[in-house]
Amino acid sequence: MLGVGLVRGINVGASTRVAKGDLVAAFEDAGLRDVVTLLQSGNAVFAADEEPTGTTAAAVEAALQSRSGVAARVLLLTEKRFRAVAAANPLVGIGDDDSRLVVTFLDHDIPGSVQLPADDDTAPEIIRAGERALYQWCPLGVSKSVVPVAFWRAVGPVATGRNQRTVTRLLAELDRRR
Repeated sequence: MLGVGLVRGINVGASTRVAKGDLVAAFEDAGLRDVVTLLQSGNAVFAADEEPTGTTAAAVEAALQSRSGVAARVLLLTEKRFRAVAAANPLVGIGDDDSRLVVTFLDHDIPGSVQLPADDDTAPEIIRAGERALYQWCPLGVSKSVVPVAFWRAVGPVATGRNQRTVTRLLAELDRRR
């Protein structure tokens, strides 16, 4: 079975630098194989004998910290789950710049107590919820997002965003492996 690994917040500053070799080795230490990384922001495609679990993700996290000294959360998705989240993006037809269209992958359901910000409060930005995912169009740029930090905190700790360009590259790597 194929899967996708998304590591949160690495290689975004000097203190979060993780070498490609350490990233690959962390996945392999957790029992995953044929690991290929994409870009330098914590994206991996791997093969596994079984569906990856939270225990597998924790093993990657531990190996990553042991090898690089960087503590980072890891989200592991089956190929099927990754493809389903990507295909369900309701904003694909709205965005005209894949670097400003973001999918935030979650390892859990969105808590019932969390409400999406109103469109009027975030305009021209748009945010929509999906199954274990949030979709966001940031026409002014991701760094200028007006979605409150408190919203993201309430969503939960194992959430990591990827722009549509990266999602497309991960899909292409999955396709290449077929």
